[in-house]
Amino acid sequence: MSNFSIYDIELFNKQVQKYSKYFDVDSPKQFTLAQWYEVISRFSLDIHYGKSSVQGREKRHVNYLSMEFLIGRLTGNNLMNLGCYEQIATYLKKYDVELVDVLEQERDPALGNGGLGRLAACYLDSMASIAQNATGYGLHYQYGLFKQYFEKGEQKEKADTWNRDHYPWHTFNSSKTQEVFFGGKIKLVADDKYEWAPDLVIEGYAFDLPIVGYKNDIVQPLRLWEANSEQSFNLEKFNNGDFLNADEVIINAKSLTQVLYPNDNHPNGQKLRLMQQYFHCACSVADILSRHLAQGHTLSEFGQYQVIQLNDTHPTLAIPELMRMLLDQYDMTWTQAWKICNETFAYTNHTLLPEALEQWDLALFKTLLPRHYQIVKKIDRTFKEKVVEKFGDDEQVWEKVAILNNDKIRMANLCVVTCFAVNGVAQIHSDLIVTDLFPEYYQLFPNKFCNVTNGITPRRWIRQANPQLSNLLDRSIEGDWTKDLNLLKGIEKFSHDSGFKEEYYRIKQNNKAVLADEIKKTLGLSVNQEAIFDVQIKRFHEYKRQHLNLLNIIATYQSLKDNPNQDFTPRLFVFAGKAAPGYYLAKNIIHAINNVAEIINHDPMMKGKLQVAFLPDYRVSLAEKIIPAADVSEQISMAGKEASGTGNMKLALNGALTLGTLDGANVEIAEMVGKEHIFLFGHTVDSIRKLLAEGYHPRNYYDENEVLKNAIDFLATGKASNGDKTTFNLMLDNLLNHDPFLVFADFESYVDTQKYIGEAYLNKDKWVHSAILNTARLGMFSSDRSIRDYQQRIWLKK
Repeated sequence: MSNFSIYDIELFNKQVQKYSKYFDVDSPKQFTLAQWYEVISRFSLDIHYGKSSVQGREKRHVNYLSMEFLIGRLTGNNLMNLGCYEQIATYLKKYDVELVDVLEQERDPALGNGGLGRLAACYLDSMASIAQNATGYGLHYQYGLFKQYFEKGEQKEKADTWNRDHYPWHTFNSSKTQEVFFGGKIKLVADDKYEWAPDLVIEGYAFDLPIVGYKNDIVQPLRLWEANSEQSFNLEKFNNGDFLNADEVIINAKSLTQVLYPNDNHPNGQKLRLMQQYFHCACSVADILSRHLAQGHTLSEFGQYQVIQLNDTHPTLAIPELMRMLLDQYDMTWTQAWKICNETFAYTNHTLLPEALEQWDLALFKTLLPRHYQIVKKIDRTFKEKVVEKFGDDEQVWEKVAILNNDKIRMANLCVVTCFAVNGVAQIHSDLIVTDLFPEYYQLFPNKFCNVTNGITPRRWIRQANPQLSNLLDRSIEGDWTKDLNLLKGIEKFSHDSGFKEEYYRIKQNNKAVLADEIKKTLGLSVNQEAIFDVQIKRFHEYKRQHLNLLNIIATYQSLKDNPNQDFTPRLFVFAGKAAPGYYLAKNIIHAINNVAEIINHDPMMKGKLQVAFLPDYRVSLAEKIIPAADVSEQISMAGKEASGTGNMKLALNGALTLGTLDGANVEIAEMVGKEHIFLFGHTVDSIRKLLAEGYHPRNYYDENEVLKNAIDFLATGKASNGDKTTFNLMLDNLLNHDPFLVFADFESYVDTQKYIGEAYLNKDKWVHSAILNTARLGMFSSDRSIRDYQQRIWLKK
């Protein structure tokens, strides 16, 4: 793609003048930053309409189904990919306006939450950038997950009103509206053919967001479904005075796409979440079928031209939905329909945690989706014949692999039974899938399983998030590293060059200043910019072990109080992340971190030595400020529990040194960077197995380790909760009596490694050398490489 031309700048100038009249101002100099944002985003949207998709350039179309897409702000990213970022920035300077200030006017679309959604966004970016024809399918959430704030240290949630209905980057696609059924009765009309008379019909409205390829004239859609009701407003109820219930059906329908992951710790929440997932799948499958047939292909060719990639188990209902449509709407036999499903679906597993593998209550499933229950039941019954043939009549094996079990429908099992490919997202994770999670399935279907290590888009996470580093890389590397991240190897030769190292260090310090400003603005906390910026930013969950980090912070504080004159490298601990509203243990950990931070940050003895900053409402735009500033990247999950991680990749590529266990992609980072350039601690998968087999008793660690005991007692005796000894009982009881993720077992190793980091940071020359090698040697973690692996191993595999 050529650079933005003078002709286009003139078009942009005409757009600016037109909006001057629209805004009723004499000159663009009177535009507010918000008005500049509207002008630029609308103009950029017009540019993208002139670009093409990659239909027909590859044989197989990838349909990427995910319940979340954490896309972040689009305007800056799209300007960069369209090739006109610098030209627009230069134009704005005529009016004394900085483009970076304009881009701050955009809200992050509330379409996702954690790593799963951000991975999906990176993959769409890469598919467009390397010309893999694709469509992303998600939901058009009104509020997303929630907007997080803290009240007396506790996480509180409020609706994230991101102004969906006025977001400039999406367009309503009226031609794609779909109907979705719920409840009702099923009537047999012929052999294996049924009619569904539903209780409720909901319409799915399609809104398309442009996914812009990097300088290649390609734009592909992220199609988001919004729920509404086809049943009209009840005028009779309204006229009879029943004002509140006159639009009850419409309100109920819209609730399906109001919130990402409705709280499912009660029956109504479970019902809403199941309906939400089916709505997503039904709209998407209908759209895929429609597009396939409109291109002139036959249904028997569906698996040749379409692949449906299931991003975790949330879109699993696409499997019985495609079966239903092929059987009941297109008159196929069971054998024909099942063959198409086997050829079409692929499943990415993102977790080894049993509780994260979705299961649905059988009674609820039968009530909402009666036809799908029939289909899943037949899949299960047919599959059992294969299991008996392989393992005999072994009830223990069947207990593990059955789709229907104990009044539950197990969605991961349905995925593995149906899909032609099942992949993990880091090599250790993929190995554990076949040895620990699905060993019986591996014996049945050894050719289904493969690994595709996750990646991140360098457009967003280096070029956009870290422009100063990007400029240094541009000057130091021959070729566009943004397209081929392996070119980063070109800076390894500068890792001992004093001038290069000084500039690399200066860029890190500049980025730390930006984050310091954000912390000051958000928390009112002035931080020591010469301190080690130690960062843990991710969804809050026990297995990610933010409470291990917390216990070390308390222990460090207690040590400094006891010996204030000790040699100590100043440290700023930065946290960000949300806990699910119903996940009370994770929220208890957040509360504890905030309360401890309050004590430390107000202790005059700690000024400039030890500080803790918990930034609320973690989102992509906040991550773009934290990641370039990090010195240390905390990836401290219990070994064998983190599937991959992508935060570890973003942080390391931006020059943060990893502090982590041998878990997920940390294993691959250690192999590529070299163990001398990261900080490893704790038990391994094998030593954990041995420890658990011998019997793990966390209280023994508490009794025998004085540092650990003092840190726990600090919380237990009310020192961080105004004397209330019960405030953190949920977390403390879990640790002392269960500790399922071995926080206590890894504590001593973690504390020792943190002390070593403090010593290592004092050798600036060696530290910067290691940081440069992290950037230079991790080009493998590009999502472009991940997508090419998907192509070779799954999507285009013959």
